[in-house]
Amino acid sequence: MSTPTKIIAPKFKVTRRSALPPRETKISVDELNFYYGRAQALHNITLNIPERMVMAFIGPSGCGKTTFLRTLNRMNDVIPGTRVEGKVSMDGQDIYAPGADVVELRRKVGMVFQKSNPFPKSIFDNVAYGLRINRLTSSKSELEDRVAAALQDAALWPEVKDRLKSSALGLSGGQQQRLCIARGLAIRPEVILMDEPASALDPIATSKIEELIVDLKKQYTIVIVTHNMQQAARVSDLTAFFLLGKLIEVNATEKMFTAPNEKLTEDYITGRFG
Repeated sequence: MSTPTKIIAPKFKVTRRSALPPRETKISVDELNFYYGRAQALHNITLNIPERMVMAFIGPSGCGKTTFLRTLNRMNDVIPGTRVEGKVSMDGQDIYAPGADVVELRRKVGMVFQKSNPFPKSIFDNVAYGLRINRLTSSKSELEDRVAAALQDAALWPEVKDRLKSSALGLSGGQQQRLCIARGLAIRPEVILMDEPASALDPIATSKIEELIVDLKKQYTIVIVTHNMQQAARVSDLTAFFLLGKLIEVNATEKMFTAPNEKLTEDYITGRFG
């Protein structure tokens, strides 16, 4: 009788972690189906996302990773003809329930996009934008303190503290992405969704974003979509593998990249397809 094969994939440097500490569930998804018109993009997705951990979504292009990510803060609502079945709950509250406050949801669940999108404003005004439109500060000094704190949390403060009035468009690509993260952090969300946040960045900028993700999970629940399996191995505690709109496996990242439960996961990780 043959013994199970243990995957040894030298190209993946999995960050060694002790047993994952127990965490309360932050987001719970139950039998989620999603449609673009008549085309079904997601099929019966069920998983739990624990608080203050990093969960990575991996899988080939077109497998539904980003579509699923966007269901977690209802970003797909802006696309005509889309439809959701099933349940998505945050802290036990169904975010798709009739009367659910979508504005409040998106304040709690921030989003960082693949391409950095700073506003054509100063560095300060970019970070202050959400605070101002949501009227979250009561004085100029409080606004300044919140902006500084967000830039510090995004590991950008030392690089920009002396040029806060300068245009954000003058920052490097990696700095712009961290500025967008700071803009999201300023309103103090509870969950941060990241859609390929380092895909357009050079290795040094990518490393800074990854270090930031690991640091931010002390305060936030983070979900990241990535095509880069090495990145998933480096930054995430849990990994979910998607294929053709279906969730194939969710597992601790270390186990996923060394001894996955599903043959399809093994085939993808070892490069047999994708």
